[in-house]
Amino acid sequence: MHRRVLAVDEADLRRRQSIKWQLHGADVLPLWIAEMDVAPAPAVVEELQRIAREGDLGYPVIPPYTEAVADLYDEWDVPLEPARMRPVADVMAGVRAGLTALTRSDDPVYITVPVYPPFHAAVHECGRRLVPVPMGPTGRLDPAALDAAFAADGRGALLLSNPHNPTGAAHTRDELAEVARTAERHGVRIVSDEIHAPLVLPGADFTPLLSLPEAQSGLAVFSPAKGWNLAGAKSGVLMGGTEAADAMRALPSSLEYTTSHLGVRLHTAALRGGRDWLADLVADLDANRTLLSQLLATHLPQVSWRPVEATYLAWLDCRALDLGPDPAKHFLEVGRVALMSGLPFGAGDGFTRINFATSPRILTRAIERMAQSLQHRPA
Repeated sequence: MHRRVLAVDEADLRRRQSIKWQLHGADVLPLWIAEMDVAPAPAVVEELQRIAREGDLGYPVIPPYTEAVADLYDEWDVPLEPARMRPVADVMAGVRAGLTALTRSDDPVYITVPVYPPFHAAVHECGRRLVPVPMGPTGRLDPAALDAAFAADGRGALLLSNPHNPTGAAHTRDELAEVARTAERHGVRIVSDEIHAPLVLPGADFTPLLSLPEAQSGLAVFSPAKGWNLAGAKSGVLMGGTEAADAMRALPSSLEYTTSHLGVRLHTAALRGGRDWLADLVADLDANRTLLSQLLATHLPQVSWRPVEATYLAWLDCRALDLGPDPAKHFLEVGRVALMSGLPFGAGDGFTRINFATSPRILTRAIERMAQSLQHRPA
């Protein structure tokens, strides 16, 4: 029986001390950062209570965590041995480690824009050269554009968001295989951020990079942090393909010492005991995806979007509203709804990203406020 989990009361949410609910004033509805308005999975609550009760706040034991991740990936037809898995502090720490292992100073790192803003920062932090490549007009990967970009240098790495944030595309096996063959032809290795993998919605499937024969020289990074709303308990796993032994050897030996015991324990509890909760969450997100489509059609018909296949993040094209390059600024200042500006994603002028992982009541009020704010558009 389905149990609604995206139903936390707004008064309870406003007592939370996370940045989502504390950055803006009490009159703002915050639908910006990728944090869900959801109560934790019971298995996570039980483990957190045990940790507090027993004072279990020391250093982590890693194998139960990597084994739980390996079991999940085995369901996606990716057999993983311990030698091909390394714990990391979080997904972006794994991304930086992977890029550093696969590339040399000033090598190009290709990103498909618009994409998660920390991708841009991570490339620069690694001392690599950022090469943005536009997604296709339907918000999906564009192999021809990537082929042209790769041909200019013939080396480096492609940093992939899989599923894609912010367009919500769940890359298909054929799409990923074509990109992997193109990258291999040009000597480009791939790092795949797969943090949103558990959040593929009905109608689509998740394809792990390392399930593809063409991509075995690549790396993937995963964490339950997004799927089970555990961003405050950091941990992750970096995984290598069967032909990525060189990259795995190049990783620093200190990686596992940056991993949080709290994160490892809560993530393992989620993976082992939180599957029913995840199924309820995905059903709620599917319903909210439909609700968002209805709300936009009714209240903001000039806003266009492509209903997402994965994640709980929708990429809204607001250019027809004439709100300038950053419509999120208007919606915050006038509508008192906090959204993510499209500008830091790259190729995001006139776009904004909305997080619809909230109660139907809050989502409805937010869209109604956004529509009402258009009565006060700048001249």
